[in-house]
Amino acid sequence: MAKIKISTPKGDIVARLYDETPLHRDNIIKLAKEGYYDGTLFHRVIKDFMIQGGDPNSKGAAKGQQLGSGGPGYTIPAEIKPELFHKRGALAAARLGDEANPQRRSSGSQFYICWGQVYNPGQLGQLEKQSLMQAQQSVFNGLAAERRGQIMELRRNRDRAGLQALQDELVAMTEAIVKDKGLGKLSAAQKEAYTTVGGVPFLDGQYTVFGEVESGLEVIDAIQQSVTDRSDRPVEDVTMTVSVVE
Repeated sequence: MAKIKISTPKGDIVARLYDETPLHRDNIIKLAKEGYYDGTLFHRVIKDFMIQGGDPNSKGAAKGQQLGSGGPGYTIPAEIKPELFHKRGALAAARLGDEANPQRRSSGSQFYICWGQVYNPGQLGQLEKQSLMQAQQSVFNGLAAERRGQIMELRRNRDRAGLQALQDELVAMTEAIVKDKGLGKLSAAQKEAYTTVGGVPFLDGQYTVFGEVESGLEVIDAIQQSVTDRSDRPVEDVTMTVSVVE
């Protein structure tokens, strides 16, 4: 079982890497052994949300320097698994947004560690409704993209009846796909975690979670409470070194 240790001025964080996400596991081990992360910062910190680091441009970065776009020159294919979710202490890969990155490929080096909040059942139910709507919209948009040529032809012909029939067909297909795959619904494990230890459930299914913190949650708590500037960068730099726990 592979583990990494993230050493900071506020203490050490030890995280277990998931075998279910081998590409991400092997990549961070490789970078850690190369000393890639040593001297980098937790450059983006948002209280009650997460702490993010791994940008090589953050090494020795001047105060006020914009960070968050650096990396090793490659991305990693998404390894998004429903059973690996954003509970408190989850280790996940940052990435560009869907508009520029529809395949949801991960940054080659940047990662974040979740903090989030504890939800009551009512709050979680509302989040699940929103998640379901997002899943439906995502599936529908994908189906519509596949039929773009047909849609454009119907529009050129001003065939309103044909457009309505196609929309009805796509809606029915969307509902079937969402139901069949169980999209937008929280598992029993997710509900248990988010109502007890907490986390960031609205990120589930969108980013690759590839590990979890085994010790050092108090260090994450201390970092996520840092005073930050307008870019969410801690006013006092939080540096790190990352090593592999043999």
